[in-house]
Amino acid sequence: MERTTHDIAADFALLFPDYRPTALIELPQLARTARVGRVFAKLESQRPFGNFKVLGGMIAGLRALMRASGAASLQDLLDGGTRATPLPRLLCASDGNHGLSVALAAQRAGSEACIYLPSSVGPLRVQRIADRGARVVIVEGTYDDAVDVAAAAAASGDGLLIADTDPDPANLVVADVMAGYRLIADEAGAQLRALGVHPGHAFIQAGVGGLAAAMADGLRGHLRDGARLVVVEPESAACVGRALESGEPTLLEGDLHSVAEMLACGLASAAALPALRGAGASAVAVDESGLAEAVYLLREAGGPESTPSGAAGLAGLLRVAGDPSLAQAHGLGGDSEVLVLVTEAAPQRDVNSA
Repeated sequence: MERTTHDIAADFALLFPDYRPTALIELPQLARTARVGRVFAKLESQRPFGNFKVLGGMIAGLRALMRASGAASLQDLLDGGTRATPLPRLLCASDGNHGLSVALAAQRAGSEACIYLPSSVGPLRVQRIADRGARVVIVEGTYDDAVDVAAAAAASGDGLLIADTDPDPANLVVADVMAGYRLIADEAGAQLRALGVHPGHAFIQAGVGGLAAAMADGLRGHLRDGARLVVVEPESAACVGRALESGEPTLLEGDLHSVAEMLACGLASAAALPALRGAGASAVAVDESGLAEAVYLLREAGGPESTPSGAAGLAGLLRVAGDPSLAQAHGLGGDSEVLVLVTEAAPQRDVNSA
């Protein structure tokens, strides 16, 4: 079933009736720091549960349950009615936020969830998922090891896999995840249009690349002609940059550890690459100090409290702006107008209800 952003917006409004688009703010102090014309930040930290993933995994999980149960609509699924059989369990691998969003989908629909997390995930992120009634399984190894374990569990019949990455570029669930992320671009486009602004650069953080691909598709027509989309990754987990260079996803070696823990992924999503290549996207890798410093600079400039993952787009801008050769290569200069995303708030115990 093809998903439109109108459908996504309607589903999201049903799930969160009081919710409004996240803010787009201008940060002049950061523009001065980066020596560019203007910097605009889309605050996905304002999404319910503090991050953009609620648009992806939650919507995709509910859509999968609709298909499995034969529900005619999301409202039909949530109402329950008299089901002949219980809903299947939802499964996924995650570094934290995607798992939380899938757990929320199961909770809202009255299903179960099992979330596979690498051992590097901190206790607060683990607890937030457990608080939503999900079973948490800790996998010794990397995020990509957790992806393999979750996929094996789904293959053995343990439940429906709600993945945000897959070797198959036509995976329907991954497509639903990315369709959910497109709502960010729709909101940003309307907000930029109201301001009369058409940025020439967008710096978008990447784990497996789904968010960056959704923005590449969704921002067409809202950015300046010839705009540059720059994918930002930790140096230790630059899997999307590797895939853009080689033309296909290639698993990175090593433990992938980064202070930007939500981006510590070793294999790019095959579904993300066509959109990124079509947009002429480039990639930049940022070291650990640069990722950490961006959190402080964002806060000092009047932005929200975030994390190295949430502020990684800004870290990428500062990395390019601070290196004349990179700035020239990316066409970044004193009159550039730049869009970044703040993808998560600093984590805390949830006060939202779902």
